Amino acid sequence: MTRIDRRPQGVYPPTEAMLAEPVDPAIARAQEERLTEVWKTKTGLRYLMSVNNTEIGKWYTLTALAFMLGAGVLALLMRVQLAFPGMRFLDAETFNQFFTMHGSAMMFLFAVPLFEAMAILLLPAFLGARDMPFPRLSAYGYWSFLIGGTFVLGSVLFGAAPSSGWFMYPPLATEDPGIGSDIWLLGLSFIEIASIAAAVELIVGVLKCRPPGMRVNMMPLYAWYVLVVGGMILFAFPPLIAGDLLFELERALDWPFFDPTRGGDPLFWQHLFWIFGHPEVYIVFLPSIAIAAMIVPTVAQRPIVGYSWIVLSAVGTGFLSFGLWVHHMFTTGLPNISLAFFSAASEAVVIPTGIQLFVFVATLMVGRVKINLPMLWIAGALAIFTAGGLTGVMVAIAPFDWQVHDTYFVVAHLHYTLFGGTVLPVMAGVYYFYPFFTKRLLSVRLGRWAFWLIFGGFNLCFLPMHLTGLRGMPRRVFTYPGDLGWNLLNLISTVGSFIIAAGFVIFVYDLLRPGKPRLTVRNPWKAGTLEWTDTVKGEDWGVRSIPYITSRYPLWDQEKLVERMDAGRFYLPDTEEGHRETLITSVIDARPVMVQRVTGDAWITIWAAIFTGGAFILPTFHMYRPAIVCGAFAIVCVLYWLWTSTACVPKRQMVDAGLGLKLPVYASGPEAVGWWAMWITMLGDATAFASIVFGFFFYWTARADFLPPDALHADPVLVAAMLVCLGTSWALTLGARRLNRAEHVGAARAALAAALMLAIGGGAALGLSVLDLTPTVSTYHAIICAIAIWTGAHVALGVLMQAYALAGSLFGKVDPNHDAILWNITLYWHFHALTVLVTAAMFGLAPRLL
Repeated sequence: MTRIDRRPQGVYPPTEAMLAEPVDPAIARAQEERLTEVWKTKTGLRYLMSVNNTEIGKWYTLTALAFMLGAGVLALLMRVQLAFPGMRFLDAETFNQFFTMHGSAMMFLFAVPLFEAMAILLLPAFLGARDMPFPRLSAYGYWSFLIGGTFVLGSVLFGAAPSSGWFMYPPLATEDPGIGSDIWLLGLSFIEIASIAAAVELIVGVLKCRPPGMRVNMMPLYAWYVLVVGGMILFAFPPLIAGDLLFELERALDWPFFDPTRGGDPLFWQHLFWIFGHPEVYIVFLPSIAIAAMIVPTVAQRPIVGYSWIVLSAVGTGFLSFGLWVHHMFTTGLPNISLAFFSAASEAVVIPTGIQLFVFVATLMVGRVKINLPMLWIAGALAIFTAGGLTGVMVAIAPFDWQVHDTYFVVAHLHYTLFGGTVLPVMAGVYYFYPFFTKRLLSVRLGRWAFWLIFGGFNLCFLPMHLTGLRGMPRRVFTYPGDLGWNLLNLISTVGSFIIAAGFVIFVYDLLRPGKPRLTVRNPWKAGTLEWTDTVKGEDWGVRSIPYITSRYPLWDQEKLVERMDAGRFYLPDTEEGHRETLITSVIDARPVMVQRVTGDAWITIWAAIFTGGAFILPTFHMYRPAIVCGAFAIVCVLYWLWTSTACVPKRQMVDAGLGLKLPVYASGPEAVGWWAMWITMLGDATAFASIVFGFFFYWTARADFLPPDALHADPVLVAAMLVCLGTSWALTLGARRLNRAEHVGAARAALAAALMLAIGGGAALGLSVLDLTPTVSTYHAIICAIAIWTGAHVALGVLMQAYALAGSLFGKVDPNHDAILWNITLYWHFHALTVLVTAAMFGLAPRLL
């Protein structure tokens, strides 16, 4: 078989003469017609099949907004209850459910999803791309989010919602007799997986879908923040998913991870939760800063001051945020040295955060500022967030935290931080990007009314809470006596909350009212970034042609850019074979490497999400067999989706990408976006596994009875058999990829078949090695069995991948020139081999050495 040369052919970068060459109008019209036909959004019921980033982004945004309004209504009802002492508007159980769902919905159903929604909607436009690299993954994530969010938030209507607070601290949550804790754990785990899927898509999008010439030091700041936050999600969410797994194992199977009477420790949950929970604050804060970073230069009409500083600060904030989780646990009896370290680390995060704020101020000072409505919201956000940051410095000091812990002072601090750092910048973003989304303009007058009502109402509501907390009122109490000096402060807060609500009513009315004026110019704010190259009409295919970029603000610095993009003078002006396509470039310097054929509209993503939802939701009601069936159908749906639309052998290997450049439409290994998605996903997966392993060492250090001398261990012979079988399976999988590339197809198939059988054997040895352990009576046995479950599930997934690759080889989807599937599953097995090695060490070596 002849080896296919997939190196780009032609001239790159384009010369000025090439760019200035005119395009025949007849050819341009024919190209536009083909693009319109290929990217056309379906109508009627088939509209739900859409996977295009613009449709998914709009659905995501509106759904997150609806969940936010629902959580806001819960807050209003709680404030009515607290308006006067001794109120009986809500009973204690209902109040508990409301504050739990308010916090959970705001964090899991609004703040993080809204970041992902806006990023899915905006990122391709910022990068001049036609779409994200995995549109069906975006659609699957959205439907999963909708199903999971409706299930979790809807539970409050039936009085079955969780009531232990959004931290779900054990033993309160683990011993809750209702199904509320299970709804929280399983429903939100479902959503967390969808969040990670979106993060993978966004990271790959930033790394591989930039326009030619847009090197990493020229990316829009929004893309930098998406990259940082995507990475944070990748490392922050897995510990919570691991914690959810252990939590549900305790709830469903009585394994005592958090039960101190049987060797467990509730503090382990707190560690896992806050390793997620504190970065979560910055996960929702940094995207809002990203919005500000796009609005401020536009308002100042000049490039941002200190581009490198703000990028480094964003990265530094993300890095430091993972070292602060313990400051939520100052009152749990930690050693003094830990208190000092985490107190100092908590204050250190002020430095990169402050740099970002000073960069905005400096840009405004040296620019030609014209205050507009988005900037008004940004100014309000900076004022409120700065106040929240100052109280953050206060609670970072351990003695002060001891005094105000679990009081309304913390409630005030949290809301000043999140409202100022998230909600108000998002509102600014809505006003700023609304013309881009809808090609219409919101009302300036209504926008100002909404701002002043929300800004004023917020301060009226939450500023008194500082004093309420300092006077000792604990949070999460459904009523209070009338002689403690809290009455007036609570009444003022309640009045303020309804003024906020009035502001949001005006905002929503403005969003939904008919008759808003249409956009008459494509760049109403005179911004300098690529999203404003979108036409006034707005096309489903996004940009007419993907530009060559030489500036951070191309609309300000590159003459004739828009004219040439509209004329189809740049890359991918056509789709001759009728495929949805976008350009893939190299990670660092954005050189064109391939034309990616992205997946089109489909029902399969909806079915996959429905069955995945069944697999997570049905166990809440102890319907385990239907849940297993749903899980099986979900796997079938995903396999069908992958088989029919990814890594397909193309009819033509090279296509004309425009400007005389020919690029491949198929790639394997690091050139392919699928390989990057696998790499990034496995980083998150490894983080979750590390979190469970962390549990072993946590218990070993925290509990003297964790490893008794006479403890029964996993069978060493079977552990060794598992290691040998799975290690050999990994080597054979790697060998199969190399044999296939060397055109020894038969040997490659044999290696894959042998690898598959060995993996099954290794999985069986793993299960048998822990068969005699009793996880219900020993935390040591419970954590060993949890590691076995995790590794066993990954063995099963590895077997499935090997079978998929073998089928691909047998049915023509894999050959020596088309081996992307083999590259991807080999990468999976590299990570899995490490997991197996650690598992064997934990089973065979650690208990004996420790």
